[in-house]
Amino acid sequence: MTVDNIDVDATIKKVQELLAQEPNLSFALRSTLDVLLLVVQLLANRLGLNSRNSSKPPSTDFVKGDKKTKNANNKPGGQTGRVGTTLSKVDDPDEIKLLEVNRASLPPAEYRDIGFEARQVFDIDIQRIVTEYRAQILEDEKGNRFTAPFPSQVTKAVQYGNGVKVQAVYLSQFQLLPYQRVQDYFKEQIGLPISTGSVFNFNQQAFDLLAEFELKLIAKLIASPLLHTDETGINIGGKRQWLHCASNDRLTLFYAHAKRGIEAMDAKGVLPLFEGILCHDHWKPYYHYTGCLHSLCNAHHLRELERAYEQDGQQWAKAMQDLLLDILTDVKAQDTHALPTEKAQHYTECYRNLLKQAEIECPPPPAPRQPGQRGRAKRSKARNLLERLQLFELDVLRFMVNPIVPFTNNQGENDIRMTKVHQKISGCFRSQEGADIFCRVRSYLSTCRKNDVSATQALTLLFDGVLPDFIL
Repeated sequence: MTVDNIDVDATIKKVQELLAQEPNLSFALRSTLDVLLLVVQLLANRLGLNSRNSSKPPSTDFVKGDKKTKNANNKPGGQTGRVGTTLSKVDDPDEIKLLEVNRASLPPAEYRDIGFEARQVFDIDIQRIVTEYRAQILEDEKGNRFTAPFPSQVTKAVQYGNGVKVQAVYLSQFQLLPYQRVQDYFKEQIGLPISTGSVFNFNQQAFDLLAEFELKLIAKLIASPLLHTDETGINIGGKRQWLHCASNDRLTLFYAHAKRGIEAMDAKGVLPLFEGILCHDHWKPYYHYTGCLHSLCNAHHLRELERAYEQDGQQWAKAMQDLLLDILTDVKAQDTHALPTEKAQHYTECYRNLLKQAEIECPPPPAPRQPGQRGRAKRSKARNLLERLQLFELDVLRFMVNPIVPFTNNQGENDIRMTKVHQKISGCFRSQEGADIFCRVRSYLSTCRKNDVSATQALTLLFDGVLPDFIL
């Protein structure tokens, strides 16, 4: 570790050697200096953490000077192979405006009309639409009146239509705009007065309408062959709580809970009944569920191996990094997305041999403990990582023999990422009710998008009282 051209590790080692040569130091002073050196080491190690060797997000990385891209020689603009978006003319424009030649500006001659040159302008027109329903009233000769029935959704003298509800929920729950900004949008862009209380009521209505959807979603998740799980801290009413996620490439379930561990994981009833393959980041409570197989996120392993190599000088960590990436490359090259038995056995032997070498470079701490000490001796981060790779070999390498198992838990992490965006925009949820609404509506919208149903289509179906076909 180098800070301002100073090799921190070498400097600390030199200081320790000098202290060892001073026999007259008091025990208290020597202990104090040892603690200070440890603090310096810890702080220096933190300076070296970034998105490559820890769980820190890329946005926290410090980039000195111009950021270098992977393909620095590419020209600005769209790159080869990209999927672009280009306007194309339509056959049925909404409005046609005829432009005639000013014949007075032309030289004298006989002219005939031979056609036109067409250009199209794509624009939008945001406006409110007020529909008045007038129910006819008939009266017979005896004075009895008969009134035509109103549509079932028209229940008040003045009310908001489903289009307003769809737009309000879309802006607040999908685009994550605060209620006040949703109110400003309706006032300024559409000329429609709407209160923040109404926006909340629309979200509450969506939450209630999705009760059946959530039950069907949970049943489908339980029956899935593969699940990704993750959790992240959220702020509800100023208190630290947790948002949990269980998902795959077709389904997403979010829910908020005061706890992070087994009690919270049991809350929705998914994991206790799940019998497929559970992909996660080795948060220990997940191993409470023994009715399923487990798969560990190797993106986490690559980052931890990077830290062990960069900060602890562990050469085995760099070799393990290369091995995992080589296996991944080989898996991707297979049509079946799984290695043949012979190759899998070869890589497994390489994996085990590398960990045996690591035992020499990164040995466990001395077994004898001080009198009165309890528990196992403290391990370094590199040693903890080594032992995890040894004990959970099958879960680390499951991706190379099972075609449905991914190399990472990126699906779960990507699904939960928008929660962090919400926290950055709004800071916190004001109440548990608001958090529950967010989780259920986002579960619905995320699942719909994974099944090629847009957020607007999904909400329109919801307020029309219909669930998408894929969930039924």
